[in-house]
Amino acid sequence: MPERVNASLSVRPRRIVVTGAAGFIGSHVAEALLRRGDEVVGLDNFDPFYDPAVTRRNIASAEQHAGYRLVEGDIRNGRALDAAFGGSDIDAVIHLAARAGVRPSIVNPQLYDSVNVCGTTSILERARAAGVSNIVFGSSSSVYGARSPVPFAESEVAAQPSSPYAATKRASEMTCFAFHHLYGMDVTCLRFFTVYGPRQRPEMAIHKFTDLIDRGEPVDVYGDGSSRRDYTYIDDIVRGILSATDTPKGYRLLNLGTTDTTRLIDLTSMIGARLGKPVVLNQLPDQPGDVPITYADISMARRELAYEPTTTLADGLDRFIAWYQEERACTIGSAVFA
Repeated sequence: MPERVNASLSVRPRRIVVTGAAGFIGSHVAEALLRRGDEVVGLDNFDPFYDPAVTRRNIASAEQHAGYRLVEGDIRNGRALDAAFGGSDIDAVIHLAARAGVRPSIVNPQLYDSVNVCGTTSILERARAAGVSNIVFGSSSSVYGARSPVPFAESEVAAQPSSPYAATKRASEMTCFAFHHLYGMDVTCLRFFTVYGPRQRPEMAIHKFTDLIDRGEPVDVYGDGSSRRDYTYIDDIVRGILSATDTPKGYRLLNLGTTDTTRLIDLTSMIGARLGKPVVLNQLPDQPGDVPITYADISMARRELAYEPTTTLADGLDRFIAWYQEERACTIGSAVFA
């Protein structure tokens, strides 16, 4: 007689630590995990790099979910890590916490090294100690630098970063490899290409340009406006992250972009057209640390993750500006959004 199975018994949901869980990408990832039935332990220190009230708003939806637990603390702080990893089995870590931005990293490289490199080592070591072998690390297209041939492919050595921020991301990728080599951990490093969409940080180009044009203020353009970026919509990035989390395969470096590029000056025109407002440009010299182009070769991500970006820049801008205008209407005159 076949063995009877108790239908009341079920496999517990997967429990995933998401660092930087209140940030732009992290908050979207946490919500996507919760929607599909995973449990999330969100770790974030609500750094005042930009208004913590914004990041509090980012997690408002996730905090209503029974499967979400927030730990407030720094990824370099042992007590915060104890709280995130202790008390329950963890199945995977999606490590997105970082000090972001090329130009600020030039001003304070030591801080970037501490948070991004030492912080990543802290996460890897705590994951190893907790027996967690599935790690997804949020890296950046910045690792390629100004001299990498386009389109950027993972086979590129990427040994000449153009900024301290880029250097910290490349160093963290190498640390990830060391943990894979020594301890057999599955670590996927995802190189994100200029992510945008709802909740994008206020100082990032698309959000900043939209706000300036909407207010009728000039937009600073460094160089002649011909620099090109591979702008990637948040939903496409989230799908890539979840796919990487679901398919651990040793150590991998994978690009997540769109294989399309847009000139900076054309981007400002697209935003102005959607707002129905003129664009006033303030042309400035090239900035240290900037690169002329980012352009992703995503053939490996297509093979490894079945990754396929589906959102054009035109559609993504429509969605972002609709979100921006809704937020602006709700918070007009408030420091939360200004």
